[in-house]
Amino acid sequence: MSHSTYTVHPSIPHTHTVIFLHGRDSTAEEFATEIFESQGSDEKTLPEALPSYKWVFPTSRIRQSSRFQTEMSQWFDIWTVENPQEKLNIQQTGLQESIMEVLDLISEEGKLVRSDHIILAGISQGCATAIHALFNLDYKLGAFVGLSSWLPYSKQIQTIIQSGNESSQHMRHIRSLITSEGINLIQAPNYSSLETPVFLRHCKDDDVVPSENGENLFDTLKLMGMSVDSHVYEEGGHWLNEPKGVDDLVRFLKQNQE
Repeated sequence: MSHSTYTVHPSIPHTHTVIFLHGRDSTAEEFATEIFESQGSDEKTLPEALPSYKWVFPTSRIRQSSRFQTEMSQWFDIWTVENPQEKLNIQQTGLQESIMEVLDLISEEGKLVRSDHIILAGISQGCATAIHALFNLDYKLGAFVGLSSWLPYSKQIQTIIQSGNESSQHMRHIRSLITSEGINLIQAPNYSSLETPVFLRHCKDDDVVPSENGENLFDTLKLMGMSVDSHVYEEGGHWLNEPKGVDDLVRFLKQNQE
């Protein structure tokens, strides 16, 4: 499991669980506190708008940063988020370790609620990690939420999808991208996780992860045949736009949990 997990329990009987991964150089509790300060147009926070939801925030391990030569909280090492294709080799080990931790957490929450009542979410590097965890599931989740992010190995994934092979072969190759021996993290018999509805949001004035990287994530998921609700707001920085983004997220989750 990850280093630590911060959990916010529902205020009414538990029906759904959101597993939400923070960004680089952050922690579970820090991110939870900040995201729960965001309000929709009705001035409700996410726990207030979704009172039956349990919120689980894992914290990444502390890893050495190759570029900054210091230890920091990160799901995997990366040279630059502006060009995530650069020095892919340093990303592989952390991605593999973090994906396994996320899959374990999903399995644990699956003992409490149905898998289609589990929402996997992440912001920035948390989303970049979570989307690969989704690729390695063999069942559909209730939803996937990605904010201000990108897709690791996107160029390689696009090449695989455009190869003309069958979908099952595509996913086997995609799953093997992040393993040093080319062996899948799990031997999943099917790929129904790709049926999970996806919510992506980015802001044009994001000064950390260029919105073009988020558009590339959207394009690649669509190429994989996934159902994606995506939008780029004019303002909001490296965060979820307020209040429109919060409104959109709550609407999306409610619509996909009916």
